[in-house]
Amino acid sequence: MKTFFAYNWQVREDWYRWCEEVEEEDLLRTRTGGVGSILETLFHIIDVEWSWIRMLQGKPDFQENFEDFKSLQRIRELDAQFKPEVEAFVRNWEESMEHNLLQETMPDGRIVADAWGEVMRHIIAHEIHHIGQLSVWAREIGKKPVSANVIGRELITHRVNDN
Repeated sequence: MKTFFAYNWQVREDWYRWCEEVEEEDLLRTRTGGVGSILETLFHIIDVEWSWIRMLQGKPDFQENFEDFKSLQRIRELDAQFKPEVEAFVRNWEESMEHNLLQETMPDGRIVADAWGEVMRHIIAHEIHHIGQLSVWAREIGKKPVSANVIGRELITHRVNDN
């Protein structure tokens, strides 16, 4: 699981660099599907990741407003602000946390319980889903998307085979 968080963070950084080569107008243009624009999608990815981690820690979540973060620089600043807390939680993840329960009271009064491991995997899948949307949008504006390949990112330490 830690490997896929590291993967998502690497790919996110690749997308930030990709965005540096794209006109701001294209980054802010509302797209079909997803949460809106390319920048709004990156903002959403960061906000959702941080919000879920805060919930798992029993900390309050507050909603950021995209209108306050409508530039690549501001989104990167938000990511830099939120990531240390997220990264610390992921780094300290232990298998024993897998079945801890997160209980939420829904607006209609129902109580929903989810295993922490399920929530962590949802966070990973959520970002990968939106990265796929960014890839489609990149092609729509005639740009090559960031590679989604896990292989070659050196996420896992290689062992030398002594056979």
